[in-house]
Amino acid sequence: MRLRVCLSALVAVSLLPVTMVAAEAQKFPTKPVRVIASSGAGGLSDVFMRALGEELHKKWGQPIIVENRPGGHFNIGVRACSEAEPDGYTICIMGSTALTYNPYLFRKLPFDYKTAVVPVTNLFIITQALGVNAKLGVKTFDQLVDYAKKNPGKLSYIAPSTPQTLFMDNMNKQRGTDWVRVPFRGGGDTMGAVVAGSTPIAFLGLGNQLSFIDAKSVVPVLVDSEKRSPLLPDVQTIDEIGYDGPMTRGSFGLYAPPGTPKAIIDQIAADVRAAASKPEFVAKNYRARALEPVLDSPEEFARFIEKDRIAAGRVIKDAGVKPYD
Repeated sequence: MRLRVCLSALVAVSLLPVTMVAAEAQKFPTKPVRVIASSGAGGLSDVFMRALGEELHKKWGQPIIVENRPGGHFNIGVRACSEAEPDGYTICIMGSTALTYNPYLFRKLPFDYKTAVVPVTNLFIITQALGVNAKLGVKTFDQLVDYAKKNPGKLSYIAPSTPQTLFMDNMNKQRGTDWVRVPFRGGGDTMGAVVAGSTPIAFLGLGNQLSFIDAKSVVPVLVDSEKRSPLLPDVQTIDEIGYDGPMTRGSFGLYAPPGTPKAIIDQIAADVRAAASKPEFVAKNYRARALEPVLDSPEEFARFIEKDRIAAGRVIKDAGVKPYD
């Protein structure tokens, strides 16, 4: 009898942490939630996260505070996320290239890419567009190439992600152009530079460029999607210009610091999925910004990242890119 009582007590004690975590998840959140964004203010993911934050505020009754940590090929944001308190009150929105391309691009990272963050849900796959300052007078990619050849040393571009940078580098080799990449600061800053003409070319999220395209200050000449974008039905895809080099598509997802309780991660993923699946949200924040919703489970997202990392390795190898020190 005494042994049975002792065993019952041990079982009860062992279940305490699980019970406490479940209880915490049930009442989560009880205070504001911080979101670390690896891109700058005004960029596509930043704008999307703020819109999603408004929906989560309605659901949670707590404000969502976006904290931008741009730079370093998204490494700064990843590190900040990895070092945050794992209590569910810090989540992070980041581009996938930080975990898929950067392990091949840098000899040493300021975090362990395998364990730095925990996947929550993949928010979207992004359609990237190559846009140019309208004053260049070009309407197609071939015209842009001709302009570059006739005006050597005069064109520079901005691209936030490795696949787009590799594309531009390959075009220099294949088409005889000499455009030069300048550092990426953020979607908002980038478009200001394109419109001003200081950096007249940008290869980044179409959603960042739409208002400038509508204002006719920027002309889109290419998209990286497999099919033409319904928002730009007259603009060619990469396949249509005959490009057969390395390319993968970018995505942005939500992550949490390692050690965040699984119950809270699952709740955040479910709440985000519900909020972002509303028809009006889809129309305004996905379709209108040329984003393809994913909204998968944490486990599915983890598998996506691993598969994309393998593909990124092939892209880097085929391109002959050497890692940075």
